[in-house]
Amino acid sequence: MHWPAAVLLLAASIVEPVALDPLVVTGSREPQAASAAPFSISTIDRDALEDAGPGISLAEALVRVPGVASSSRSNYAQDVQLSVRGFGARAGFGVRGVRLYTDGIPASAPDGQGQLTHFNLGSANRIEVLRGPYSALYGSSSGGVIALHSAAPAGDFAEVATQAGAFGERQQRVHAGVRRDALAGAGEWSRFDIEGFRPHSAARRTLGFARGQWDSDRDRIVLLASHWDQPAQDPLGLTRAQFVADPRQTAPQAIAFDARKDARQSQAGAQWRHALVPGASLDLGAWGGTRDVTQWLAIPAAAQADPRHAGGVVELARDTVGAELRGSIATDGFVVIAGLTGERQDETRRGYENFDGAQLGVTGALRRDEDNLLSAFDQYLQLQWDAGRLSGGAGVRSGAVRVHSADRYVSNGDDSGSRQFHFVNPAVGLRWEVRPTLGIYASAGRGYETPTLNELAYRADGSAGLNAGLRPQVSHQFELGAKWRGAGQRADLALFQADVDSELTPRSNSGGRATFQNGGASRRQGVELEWRGEFAEWHALGAATYIDARYREGFSTCGPPPCLTPDVPVAPGNRLPAVPRESAYAELSRRFRGIELAAEWRAAGRRAVNDANAEFAAGYGVVGLRAAHRWEFSPLALKLSLRGDNLLDRAYAPSVIVNEGNARYYEPGAPRSWLATVAVEWGQKK
Repeated sequence: MHWPAAVLLLAASIVEPVALDPLVVTGSREPQAASAAPFSISTIDRDALEDAGPGISLAEALVRVPGVASSSRSNYAQDVQLSVRGFGARAGFGVRGVRLYTDGIPASAPDGQGQLTHFNLGSANRIEVLRGPYSALYGSSSGGVIALHSAAPAGDFAEVATQAGAFGERQQRVHAGVRRDALAGAGEWSRFDIEGFRPHSAARRTLGFARGQWDSDRDRIVLLASHWDQPAQDPLGLTRAQFVADPRQTAPQAIAFDARKDARQSQAGAQWRHALVPGASLDLGAWGGTRDVTQWLAIPAAAQADPRHAGGVVELARDTVGAELRGSIATDGFVVIAGLTGERQDETRRGYENFDGAQLGVTGALRRDEDNLLSAFDQYLQLQWDAGRLSGGAGVRSGAVRVHSADRYVSNGDDSGSRQFHFVNPAVGLRWEVRPTLGIYASAGRGYETPTLNELAYRADGSAGLNAGLRPQVSHQFELGAKWRGAGQRADLALFQADVDSELTPRSNSGGRATFQNGGASRRQGVELEWRGEFAEWHALGAATYIDARYREGFSTCGPPPCLTPDVPVAPGNRLPAVPRESAYAELSRRFRGIELAAEWRAAGRRAVNDANAEFAAGYGVVGLRAAHRWEFSPLALKLSLRGDNLLDRAYAPSVIVNEGNARYYEPGAPRSWLATVAVEWGQKK
């Protein structure tokens, strides 16, 4: 990967107008300017979300944030591949090790596993991305925090939009809202369809969202509800030979077994803020939801002959409830925040054979049946102070995560069991205002990541019961940074290091049962740079990351299944899989006479596909262009947007399936593509 283009854009002209310094609440839990925060945090605003793409995947916009490796798998049966400073990179599916929130409602389970697919980007007002030591104040498995925030409409509005793009991509969206003095409400419905650039990669997504808000002099009440439904075909990953021969092909097993996934989720929440006295407030939030997933995997029937095998169809039904109580007191230059939060997740997990006689890709005989209960109860205390040029904060969060599994399919052994994990995560940060336009800061914290339910499910020695010997991984993070705000420009620089003990890694894979171990210590260290500038009709931004993420201790893992005893050495110094050492994003746009033209470039270095570093996905750089024009026909407005991605038609793999047992590591990126959007707007949306 080559850096000259990134360096040129990041060092581009130092010129005038005013660059806004956004207010953020993630990290401090009380609004403060991003430049005043003694930690690394980035904001993606409403306009940036709209510019980034069709609004289906958060990966479209997260490429703008340094320290975040985010890639759409171009496979809607799998979630976005996401890591923050290397945390979460080894997730084979979904998002783990990074805390996710939508309007204060957790999108991560108590064990740290989460999904981004239901994030409603059409109604989002902004996305906040917290990185580094302060993320530990959000509890267990918080290697970073990504929080979506919606907002009440400024007035009555309505918007209707339609999109069409390459590979059968289509989307229709209706968004409307009303405001009547203290009352405001908004709702959105969208339908997305795509055929995909690979055979057997079609998907359909339907999403609904509603938000209501009531304000008085001392109170604010917010009600939220959403529903998401997505059936998707799964083309699977490719081996290196398949990827080199034709990156647009689909693994034959995907078609033979009709690999696919049906998922749906409903969620509701309520938030109440009450001003007790000037400077003191009480917040109460509650939420609940359901998630149902059925996934048909491409596992051969012969592999399921082992009586311990859980089958080739996964069926999951999950109910979640939670609540949070928080109080804050602010005096001159001092804020105290304290809170309690509790979550409970009840799930039923069943496994079935994916065949019935000679018929493949159907739901067959039962092979797994268990009820799982996960709960978390946390307490936190946080302080913020401002003594003129010196300011900072400190906090601590303690809690317990409990896991209980009741096995109801015991003909192959009773895998019931319980585990408890307790943690105390402190964090502290200090900021010094060198001058009104420049501040430097330092922060440190301790993180704690519990094993997920999937990692606890089976014991390495083959005996029945949960993996009682699996320990959580503990991290110690340090960060030193600078934030500069000039005329029409802003720049953030951060140097960071995270030392992790007892890294959670795969151990064995046999009979359809994957087991995990504490593989050893690792270190993630690097530098992040984010720059934005506005001058005249031009706007430029750049984000660059260098991260060296390696194991400091060696261990052994298994090769291709079946494998009961780890026999593949992982040497000290091996790179953590799926973490590119270099990554960058740059954008240059110009707005004039209602027209916006923009060029985008994103790039990433090569990535290891497994712990053994046996193979690497090549680095890449892709170029995109977009154009938009807005016509005002009071009281209506018409907006036309066009964008093209991967204009040089590069064959590349932006994401990899880490430690994939069949060596199908590579997930191809989309070839040259286009997207057109037409939107009609009325009223005052923001």
